[in-house]
Amino acid sequence: MIRHMVMVKLKPGTSQEAQSLFDRFGAMVGSFDGLLSFSGGAYSSPEGINRGYNYGFSMDFRDATARDRYLPSPEHVAIAQDIGPLLDGDFDSCVVAFDYAC
Repeated sequence: MIRHMVMVKLKPGTSQEAQSLFDRFGAMVGSFDGLLSFSGGAYSSPEGINRGYNYGFSMDFRDATARDRYLPSPEHVAIAQDIGPLLDGDFDSCVVAFDYAC
C-alpha cells in the first residue's frame, strides 16, 4: 500500500472551497481503481508546528502502480488546477507531498 500525503497553505476564508475539493477527492474512492481511502481537513493540532500549512489530506493506494496512474489522471489534474487559485502563495511554497509504502 502507498500512502500519499499532501499539506497545503490555503488563503484565509477558503474553507468552503477546501471542503468542496476534499469532497471531490473522497468521491473518487470506489470509482478510481486502486484508491482505497481518502481523509482530509483543516489543521487542528495544539502543537503549533504546522509551519503555516493549514490543510492536509492523505490517500491510500493499493500499490505504486495505482498511485502512478492517479497522478496524471484527469480527476487529479482538474482538482490540482482548482486548488491553485486557493493557495496562499506560489505552488512551491504552499504544497508539500510525501508518499511512503505501508
